[in-house]
Amino acid sequence: MMRALLLAALAAVQSVAQPAPTAAPAPITPEPARILASYPHDTSAFTEGLLIDHGTLYESTGREGQSDIRRVDLTSGRVLARVKLPPALFGEGIVAWRKELFSVTWHGGQGFRWTLPALKRSGGFRYEGEGWAMTEDGHALILSDGTPVLRYFDPATQKVVRRLTVTLGGRPLERLNELEYVDGEILANIWMTRYIVRIDPADGHVRGVIDLAPLIAQVGATDRDSVPNGIAYDRAAHKLYVTGKNWPRLFEIALPQTTP
Repeated sequence: MMRALLLAALAAVQSVAQPAPTAAPAPITPEPARILASYPHDTSAFTEGLLIDHGTLYESTGREGQSDIRRVDLTSGRVLARVKLPPALFGEGIVAWRKELFSVTWHGGQGFRWTLPALKRSGGFRYEGEGWAMTEDGHALILSDGTPVLRYFDPATQKVVRRLTVTLGGRPLERLNELEYVDGEILANIWMTRYIVRIDPADGHVRGVIDLAPLIAQVGATDRDSVPNGIAYDRAAHKLYVTGKNWPRLFEIALPQTTP
């Protein structure tokens, strides 16, 4: 049964056994990513966040003592500007909101605000728990923290205004990592897997799954930590880009087919 096979493939993201759903949902067949183009990517970048704002690519990287936020030339992979985080912090996701970039860190609930495109620090904010990744839907900032629950924040106050539990086959789906809002869906890398899930923002159920196996085959990553992570959508050009931690390439992939 395809649903059972998919759930087994994603078993790594389930840290706790969950009861079987009361009603069997329709099977989900993973959709292999279709590569349209690829570009150089800095192999020293332990990618945690990726986004495109007004045609410009921004990337955040992790690990204590190495974390930074950078403005990158997409076609060459060259770093155009960079700001380093304090060495004790592990940088995580980023999101652009108007003329600022918000960034979060893994532990300690410490967030930062930066001017765009200069990447000059303009303020900070606090949040509870861990910070993994961020995106926005035009109204709120959306934060993942490794749990099945996405938190929505008011951009002005940074206060939680909504919580959305993500489910796959009726079961809470953990390890939601890098996020991107794409054409009415939330896309999320599932940490330590090759999958991106397509989340319905209305009720949190997974509409579809993108399999990044074709990309992994090209990069030839052997380090267990060099997993897919990083999703950026150019809304003006309708182009979707993905990469991974310490990957040598950044890929443009075909947009997923619309799911009713």
